[in-house]
Amino acid sequence: MTLPLTRRDWLARGSTLALGGGAAASLLLGGCAAPVAAPEPVGTGDLGLIVERASGSLLVVNTSQPRVLGRIEGLGDLSHASIVFSRDGLRGYVFGRDGALTRVNLLTHRIEARVMQAGNSIGGAISQDGRLVAAQNYQPGGIKVFDARTLGLLADIPAVDAHGKRSRVVGLADLPGQRFIYALFDADAICIADLSDPKSPRVTRFDGIGRQPYDALVTPNGRHFIAGLFGEDGLAVIDLWAEQPQVRRALGGYGRGKEPLPVYKMPHLRGWAIAGPHAWLPAIGRHEVLVADTEHWAEVGRVAVAGQPVFVMARPDGRQVWVNFALPDYHRLQVIDTRSRRVIHNLEPGRALLHMEFTPRGEAVWVSARDDNRVLVIDTASARTVATLDAQAPSGIFFTSRAARMGL
Repeated sequence: MTLPLTRRDWLARGSTLALGGGAAASLLLGGCAAPVAAPEPVGTGDLGLIVERASGSLLVVNTSQPRVLGRIEGLGDLSHASIVFSRDGLRGYVFGRDGALTRVNLLTHRIEARVMQAGNSIGGAISQDGRLVAAQNYQPGGIKVFDARTLGLLADIPAVDAHGKRSRVVGLADLPGQRFIYALFDADAICIADLSDPKSPRVTRFDGIGRQPYDALVTPNGRHFIAGLFGEDGLAVIDLWAEQPQVRRALGGYGRGKEPLPVYKMPHLRGWAIAGPHAWLPAIGRHEVLVADTEHWAEVGRVAVAGQPVFVMARPDGRQVWVNFALPDYHRLQVIDTRSRRVIHNLEPGRALLHMEFTPRGEAVWVSARDDNRVLVIDTASARTVATLDAQAPSGIFFTSRAARMGL
């Protein structure tokens, strides 16, 4: 967005003025040329949001030329915040830990609408057509579905166990056909909610899927839903292309014969660690990344890593997998080459490295260094830090390129 310049601005600047698509011009002041450069406009595809958990604010950033464009304040508790985007990337829907759902405008840097929809919320999803926004809730448990335009409540779908007790919801993701899929941590179940008619949602439930599903992902092609199990070694997998989808177990007993380590931070599957024909997954209580064949969901390898993995994320081209860790290895990153299945880079670029986000084509990864109050931009070819941005205890990083991807 180009802002008007004052006369003092014109006199003080000494570079070329960009006009209408890059044409150069000069302003004649007092008989001498004073060329001026106006800021390049930023489209929504170049934008991202960084969560400042200490201040309850969001930084609006330019993702192609790393810089902060503005701040959006007044969003409450963002300690476990996540964000999804409208189809055009103009608006972000922010799910706060305090149960708030907030719609923000990335060009005006303003809050457009806000509702307190639960007591404790840890994420959400947006429907295939962008008209529905769903929030997954810990308290009181269940999901709520809202009109993306007005944030009016359309559906309240409780999540309960066999005894009617409320369950926390995790792993919520969008599916084709106005559907959402999610797991019930306290009920050992997975549900698919069809919101073709938001006023009459149809819920399909799968029980006995394994103990305590803690997070989940949908593969990029939309075929498989994979829920990690915290209460036992293994995964629960649903083939969503099947005529009659069923849940089956995978990677059962991957820690067999060895004592698991204490878990200091729950791993996350929502890192999209699908690279080619393989899934790269954090092993709970172990210093390992598991490699599974995505056709049969059988283990095909393991990679020893520096600590307990939290996020295991594949670069968009699938050639690299980046891993960060729980305490006491918060300060470390490791990069795995997916062809050789070897660690090729050991990095210690900052303190409390919480979240990572790749640029759409993977030339860089942005990493939040919470205890350093900055965000690092790391070149993925050289593994060198090429830029830093100041931020107040940053955590989640979300780019508008997610708007075009299923499950994010």
